[in-house]
Amino acid sequence: MKFTLGWLKSHLETDATLDEIVLKLTELGLEVEDVRDPGAELAPFTIAHVIEAKQHPDADRLRVCTVDTGSGTVQVVCGAPNARTGMKGVFAASGLTIPGTGLLLKPSKIRGVESNGMLVSEREMGMSDEHDGIIELADDAPVGQPFAAYAGLDDPVIDVAITPNRQDALGVHGIARDLAAAGLGRLKPVEATPIPGRYQSPVSVRHELAPGQADVSPLFVGRHVRGVKNGPSPKWLQDRLRAIGLRPISALVDITNFVTFDLGRPLHVFDADRLSGGIHVRLGRAGERFLALNGEEYAVDGTMCVIADDSGALGLGGIIGGESTGCTEGTVNVFIESALFDPIRTAMTGRKLGIESDARYRFERGVDPAFARPGMEVATRLVMELCGGEPSELVISGAEPDWQRRVTLRPERLAALTGIAMSESEMVAILGKLGFTVAADGGALLVDVPSWRQDVSIEADLIEDLARVRGYDAIPAAPLPRLSVVARPALSLAQRRVRIARRALAARGLMEAVTWSFLPRAQAALFGGGGDDLLLANPISSDLDCMRPSLLPNLLTAAGRNADRGFADTALFEIAADYQGDRPEDQRRVAAGMRRGREGERHWAEAARAVDAFDAQADALAVLEAAGAPVGNLRIVADAPDWYHPGRSGRIMLGPKTCLGQFGEIHPGVLEALDVKGPAVGFEVFLDQIPVPKAKGKTRRPPLRVSDFQPVERDFAFLVDRDVASGDLVRAAAGADKALIEDVRVFDLYQGDRMPDGKKSLAIAVRLAPKDRTLTDAEIDAVGQKIVDAVAKATGATLRG
Repeated sequence: MKFTLGWLKSHLETDATLDEIVLKLTELGLEVEDVRDPGAELAPFTIAHVIEAKQHPDADRLRVCTVDTGSGTVQVVCGAPNARTGMKGVFAASGLTIPGTGLLLKPSKIRGVESNGMLVSEREMGMSDEHDGIIELADDAPVGQPFAAYAGLDDPVIDVAITPNRQDALGVHGIARDLAAAGLGRLKPVEATPIPGRYQSPVSVRHELAPGQADVSPLFVGRHVRGVKNGPSPKWLQDRLRAIGLRPISALVDITNFVTFDLGRPLHVFDADRLSGGIHVRLGRAGERFLALNGEEYAVDGTMCVIADDSGALGLGGIIGGESTGCTEGTVNVFIESALFDPIRTAMTGRKLGIESDARYRFERGVDPAFARPGMEVATRLVMELCGGEPSELVISGAEPDWQRRVTLRPERLAALTGIAMSESEMVAILGKLGFTVAADGGALLVDVPSWRQDVSIEADLIEDLARVRGYDAIPAAPLPRLSVVARPALSLAQRRVRIARRALAARGLMEAVTWSFLPRAQAALFGGGGDDLLLANPISSDLDCMRPSLLPNLLTAAGRNADRGFADTALFEIAADYQGDRPEDQRRVAAGMRRGREGERHWAEAARAVDAFDAQADALAVLEAAGAPVGNLRIVADAPDWYHPGRSGRIMLGPKTCLGQFGEIHPGVLEALDVKGPAVGFEVFLDQIPVPKAKGKTRRPPLRVSDFQPVERDFAFLVDRDVASGDLVRAAAGADKALIEDVRVFDLYQGDRMPDGKKSLAIAVRLAPKDRTLTDAEIDAVGQKIVDAVAKATGATLRG
């Protein structure tokens, strides 16, 4: 919302400075986004007198002008057709930047003739699009004086951001009302005295709406004015419109634009002689089209409010008028429209057709329902003053909607909600200046809401108005009360596990990604999903139509896009919900990740290797360990889901039934369907399946215990069946003597020709760490025998000779 300081002062009687007004606007919640002072920008441009203008010796369209700038005489080469001896214009000296073009002026030679400075046009000054010639000023224009002050262009322009609920501030008068309530002056009343009609309007208005559709356009106020003379609007009106970025068109059109921004009351003016019969307010009909004032043709439908005559649709109510009944220089008789339109229907129509207009901007937020008739009187007075003419009686169809509201305000609630102390009399005074009517009712205030404040409906709205007018800086600073003596964790265990898992995966070099919760149904089917109950009724795009059954497909396709752009080695993870059940409610919290390409950086001493299932297993186990899962009790089984490569994948089980995660190389067929080049590995850890630690009393973290005695390592090689998992063998060995055995790891696997059919050799290294003594050879041998016996019992393995 833009306006000039002078425009504001036409509604607000004030001695406040520009800085004070700008500060108070922001304090009132009308945030000032920009203040532009064209007077300061145009100050170097001065009024000059062309002493002589003679033909350029080498160019037919150029003239060499001798210009008196008031501080000296300069020579300017000018190409404007209206440059002539004796005229007065606007001079820009060398070293200035032309506002309209950004050109930096320098002394130069044009066709061999020196030129210093420039005589400028309106477009070069940023005043309009006029560029047919340089600016011509009156003969009495004072030479050497700043042009901006002479032309009235020194009025600062204020740009205010208006929140959607403050439709009353979409007019300069409404902004002045807020400033007056805040003590920055006195609000001037709007002159809207009814103008008596001198004849009956030849143009009628009729609502053609079905019962129950009155909200489409509750009220239409019209007036015929005959004998007008349309032409350019006066300078003061053109200056105000140009200052806010509007192009003056003609007096009749400029009046409607002016009232829209001045009072927040959109209007429209028809050329009455171009109407066919009366005005009909109705819904659109199939096949109807009209040519709008913006030069575009639009097709309407039955959901749109149409302003029509007997020939068909002329425009869209509250949005835009039609070219066929627009005013021209030859317009003699006009019909003025001041109507109300449904905000929701206006917004939907404008959005559907892609039309942005100042009228739509106001109607979709709601205009003052009681100002339709006063707005007509204001418009009529301006038309008569600027264009002459004789007004008819008002033509009214429909009725003013019921907008009256009364809100009860308890004075003590202001201090309770904001901390601001204010007397009841001050509350009444502030609300009165804002246009509210207040009456006392025992210990409460009964507040009648004015028609222009449709955003006020409850007590808290009134309290907000009181607080912003008094000033939010008046809210006292106060410490928050302590809610409890002992601090308690703010996060649940599930929330903490998400953060812990995120840190663990980031520490392992994976980059966090945030992907859509949905994906194409064909991809969902690859990962066990794609059921009818998980299809989206209104997807954001046609290919994202199904809730994701796994986080992996979106991560894999993201890795594929990275590879297409030259980032072949990718490691991504995401912690979010997937949907593996039959209903959208069947969610589970998953930490999933994938790796693609090579593992590690290129190095001269060792060759890079492709990622494999063990990388994914290590990532999954790292997450589980960080989240508090009993990693020592877990076992790996080979029956991973179908989207993993069989034989190169596994599931991480706690007991026979609880699956904490799954990992492995992604199946080549799945990668082909996703259009991702492999190999790629992935993992999924189900955070909700990790058991919750049993509640215990006060416990302390166990102290670090470092043994002073020499550890011992022994190697064992076992002959086992090929289908025996190495994890089962490691677990059996570790459980042989938990007090002494610190670590067990596999260091060799042999399945060569020397092995019996169906057999393999697994070699493990066992680390013994005594805590209280040095082990003797006999004790070491005894522990070794325990290990051999435990492994044989659990897996059927025999010790190789």
